[in-house]
Amino acid sequence: MKKSLSFSLLALLVAGTAGASAGEPSPERARELVRMVRQDCGSCHGMTLNGGLGPALTAAALKVRDVPKEALVATIVGGRPGTPMPPWHRFMNEDEAGWVVDRLLEGFPEQ
Repeated sequence: MKKSLSFSLLALLVAGTAGASAGEPSPERARELVRMVRQDCGSCHGMTLNGGLGPALTAAALKVRDVPKEALVATIVGGRPGTPMPPWHRFMNEDEAGWVVDRLLEGFPEQ
């Protein structure tokens, strides 16, 4: 009986921890993600995200292209085979990629 109770408590703790990582990143992680987009993504998409080797990532450009959020997240996480767009799954998870896409769609922060 004690093992069952301990296992149940452990399962609840793990589930609670998993849910805590979803959604908004911590302020520190948000700053890291903004810097990553500005510096790393900006090296191909332009430092102001107005385009370069890769297409523009401004809110206006994304709205014109009307790409679903899920497709943008999949591109960030998995890259685009046959193009210079690399996968970023080693640097951010899907929730973080979704957060980045939300910020891009509303106008990406400077810092």
